[in-house]
Amino acid sequence: MSSSPPASAYSEPLHLAVALDGAGRHPAAWREPGARPGEIFTARYWADAVAEAEAGLLDFVSFEDSLALQSSSADGPDGRTDQVRGRLDAVLTAARVAPLTRHIGLVPAVTATHTEPFHISKAIATLDHVSRGRAGLQIQVSQLPHEARHFGRRAVPLPEADSYEEAADHIEVIRRLWDSWDDDAEIRDVATGRFVDRDKLHHIDFEGRHFSVRGPSITPRPPQGQPVVGASGAGEASYALVARSTDVGYVAAHDGDGARAAVAAIRRAREATGLAAQPLHLFGDLTVFLDENAPAAVARLERLDLLAGASYGGGGAVFAGSPGQLADLLLERRETGLSGFLLRPGAIARDLPAITRGLVPELQRRGVFRRAYEADTLRGLLGDLPEDWPGFEAVVRTALADPGFEGWMT
Repeated sequence: MSSSPPASAYSEPLHLAVALDGAGRHPAAWREPGARPGEIFTARYWADAVAEAEAGLLDFVSFEDSLALQSSSADGPDGRTDQVRGRLDAVLTAARVAPLTRHIGLVPAVTATHTEPFHISKAIATLDHVSRGRAGLQIQVSQLPHEARHFGRRAVPLPEADSYEEAADHIEVIRRLWDSWDDDAEIRDVATGRFVDRDKLHHIDFEGRHFSVRGPSITPRPPQGQPVVGASGAGEASYALVARSTDVGYVAAHDGDGARAAVAAIRRAREATGLAAQPLHLFGDLTVFLDENAPAAVARLERLDLLAGASYGGGGAVFAGSPGQLADLLLERRETGLSGFLLRPGAIARDLPAITRGLVPELQRRGVFRRAYEADTLRGLLGDLPEDWPGFEAVVRTALADPGFEGWMT
């Protein structure tokens, strides 16, 4: 019998998201039955995965990305040919999938270390328009020398603290550019010949140690105003970035005490920045292998390990068991101050449906997860924005201009 607290013990719904990466988090996931390795670089593969996540009413999907080939070595490519190598661009993949979905949030990963914030601001604003207000952004930091050599901007990576400081400036520039167009800057009045009110476009004039950006953006203000920004927290420098600059932080704690300590550290840092009153979701980050019972899940993980030639560690917390057991764990970990979880399917072909068709119904049965989407924007799903927020009018205006509006709202 479950020892989880009753549903009445929770005043807010649990938030769930999945991280999509190749065939799954495990290096041998592409060899699982049903993995579709020949389709990993096709739009249909990603559209199907996101459709499955949306059928499970998840808050969002993240699209993993990097600026170097996957490798088991921190020193560069490992030369292995028995594991998935190569990725599609996360932002472009999210934009391709966006018109095929209606409610689920779309959160591509971007490495701030080697990209310009002006470009990323424009790309995510475009994704927010294409998705009608469901875009997010997952900011990453890289300190890999071989990745830096792809760009030639620096001879060596920045020190860790400087890398996270640069990422904070990167996010600040992006946010200011999103705000550089007023909500009503677009007039679109054919009769008067006025498409835009130039007085409602603003220079941001950002001057910092890492960037100097005048602005304004060339892309109109996103429907959400500010798309959701997230980053992982795995130490003091990253905690400071999460606390200062994000809406969602991801915490890969191995146990309840670790999660509680991470949450407390981020909350203290948030308070020190003066932003304690602003919403900040903290999601537990967990790789999952799900089956009808724990022995079957563990056996599958061991089989995948055998194929990979090494035990899976994943660099984070790992769970192998049944959907019911995972539900117990999530509700237990929620007591540490987490508001949701980013689940990484060990093998997408098996573990994503196990999340949407096994875990989700179990959480619904316990009264802690939605039975229908209650909002059409990512910020709305996270509970951060009411329908009278400034950007809502833009979402409605975009929807009404869409010939497929009626179908979208069903």
